[in-house]
Amino acid sequence: MLNENGDGQAVGLTGPQWKVLRQAKCVESVVASWGTWNLTTSGEQLPQDVQSVDLTSNAGSFFGVSALLGRTLIPSDAPEGQDPQPVIVLSYSFWQRHFDGDPAVVGRTIQLVHKTYTIVGVLPSRFTWWDADVYIPLKVSSGATETYDPTIRLKPGVTQAAANAELQPLLEQFAKETPSHFPKKFRAHITGLNEAYVAHLGHSLFLLFGAVGLLLIIGCANVSILLLARGTARQQELAVRAAIGASRWRIQRQLLTEALALSLTGALGGILLAYRLLSVLVSWLPEYSFPHEVVISTNLPVLAFSVFTAIVTGALAGISPALQFSRPNVSQLMQSGSRRTTSGVRGKRAHAMLVMGQIALTLLLLTSAAAAINGFVRIVRANLGYDPQNVMSVGIPVHQNAHVSWEDRSNYFEQIRERVAALPEVVSAGISTNATPPWNGSDASFEIFGQPSDQHQRARLNYVDSEYFSVLHVPLLAGRLWEHPELMRGARLCVVNQTFARQFWPQDNPIGKQLRFPDLKGEPPYNQAVPESNNWMQVIAVAADARDDGLRNPVKPAVFIPFSVLMRVYTQILVRTNAAPLAALNSVRAAVKSVDPDQQVVRGARSLQQWIERMPEYSYGRLVSGTFGAFSILALALAATGLFSVVSYTVAQRTNEFGIRMALGANGVQVLQLVFASTLGSVLGGLAVGVILSLALSKVFAHWAEGSAQSPVLFIAATVLLILIAALAALVPARRAFSIDPMEALRYE
Repeated sequence: MLNENGDGQAVGLTGPQWKVLRQAKCVESVVASWGTWNLTTSGEQLPQDVQSVDLTSNAGSFFGVSALLGRTLIPSDAPEGQDPQPVIVLSYSFWQRHFDGDPAVVGRTIQLVHKTYTIVGVLPSRFTWWDADVYIPLKVSSGATETYDPTIRLKPGVTQAAANAELQPLLEQFAKETPSHFPKKFRAHITGLNEAYVAHLGHSLFLLFGAVGLLLIIGCANVSILLLARGTARQQELAVRAAIGASRWRIQRQLLTEALALSLTGALGGILLAYRLLSVLVSWLPEYSFPHEVVISTNLPVLAFSVFTAIVTGALAGISPALQFSRPNVSQLMQSGSRRTTSGVRGKRAHAMLVMGQIALTLLLLTSAAAAINGFVRIVRANLGYDPQNVMSVGIPVHQNAHVSWEDRSNYFEQIRERVAALPEVVSAGISTNATPPWNGSDASFEIFGQPSDQHQRARLNYVDSEYFSVLHVPLLAGRLWEHPELMRGARLCVVNQTFARQFWPQDNPIGKQLRFPDLKGEPPYNQAVPESNNWMQVIAVAADARDDGLRNPVKPAVFIPFSVLMRVYTQILVRTNAAPLAALNSVRAAVKSVDPDQQVVRGARSLQQWIERMPEYSYGRLVSGTFGAFSILALALAATGLFSVVSYTVAQRTNEFGIRMALGANGVQVLQLVFASTLGSVLGGLAVGVILSLALSKVFAHWAEGSAQSPVLFIAATVLLILIAALAALVPARRAFSIDPMEALRYE
């Protein structure tokens, strides 16, 4: 669904609501899942962390996935109104990792948190729903407390728009039944799985494909310049061939064959380079930008497309020289010296147009790359408001049947924090249930004591302990933090950030003010809350702003409350170490297990720097800026090569002219001016066209490359850089004209 701000938001349905949803006319079937649970293998010498997902027993038919071994979940695994059967289906990766790919695994048992399950199937490698290790049949509760994540398969022929219209009143009815599970205002919005994966990445891929197209055009222009210059140098040879009977088609075929050979050789080099660089590009892709079953590789269709493109571009690049030089003026070209005058005039216009096009497209790529790189640098250098260096986030999942009381769970979390903080390599440790930056907190509505209630008032609600701020080096601007006894009794105290204080108490001192979150309620046994958790809380401090809505968006109003007010079955420990944080991960694991031998930490613990790098805006920015930067460098090299070839060609064709001018008294500088003047028009024309294109397409680029930052300074810098490169490319061959010996030039032919 979409909330009142237009942001996408998942919806959780109760068991009765899920059953009603299944009866909707537009719905063919619905599968419900219940989050992800981190369980632990028991009965083994070395317990392992196992990530499980509870799925309704129609999941096998819903996804249309057949088991690799055994079977998938079936309706009899979880009869309605009864407890599920103790059966389990393994993912392919867990089967390989834990059972060494044993083909006889079906029928064996596995213990998870001292409960025995019978293995009934193994799924194929392409099925990785929720990245789970195992799938367990879900019992759908008839109560209004537990909520489930629905995934819908629409009936054939039903559009998303029609489904949204039909489901809107149904969801509005659900919102009346369970208002805490829905935003105040929303509208139904069904998103296809493919759309959910590639919605953001599609923009980046579109841009990159466009950049590749521009680079291809520049390359074709470059090859055409080289072929024109080469054809000019071979005009006497081609005239001889024509004189002894070669037909025009025969000469065209030879020139086109040479162009195709050149392009295919380049394609071979490009394919080899692609094999080497593909892994780098894939590593730059944002996490979860593709379904896990997608394998990005250089395969046969890609190779066929590359070869086809090489043939087409080779033909396009070679067709102009082939047409121009396939009908030589035999009598004229056989005369001594004519080669250097008539041919130069013939190719001058083509060279000028090709150089101008190269310069224009290169400037377009340069300005686009500058905007993308500038936007990415802004993200990297952004003031986060906290210090991510040497800090990692370690997930602590609580088993479903462990630490179910409020007192037990609060003491358990605090014991873990104390053990971790006591490690010699640890500087400090704090609890952060849902407050790991730069995307932290849950969006919640709140009320301020003494002010009219506003349903649109929302803030980021964070569950933390008092050590959280010292671990992240977030300073307090006013007030104090709650003390340990207050934490352990779940005192209704809170800290607000600077944005919250500025927005809601611009003229008043926030300390001592009161606010409350009406929907802050426990859902035992999973979410344990203190009595009257949704009652008024007193503000005792104001903290400095820290990024809480990604790397690019402004800081949102945020409230921090003691984690003990509402404790979930999952928390995180933020650990600041005196060295690389992940090096201390094994010590942290041991400290956690010393509190509870069955407790595991979540696989894939990350440093906060890794959290930053996995943010979509960081990943997309790195991908677009890196590839556009590389493409612009290649475009610069190609443009410089093309200009170098044109000037070299000009100098070679006008050797006699320059010799005569110098014999009549012209100095080297004047000759140099003549050489530069011959290409100045092409360069200036290309710059003018490039500036127009860059300005015209800047808004389009900014729309597709979210986060890019246009700058007049960078625009001018890119233009100046291109002028300098063009000048250097022209200077080297132009110096040959400067050093011409007039007598040698006059004797050349």
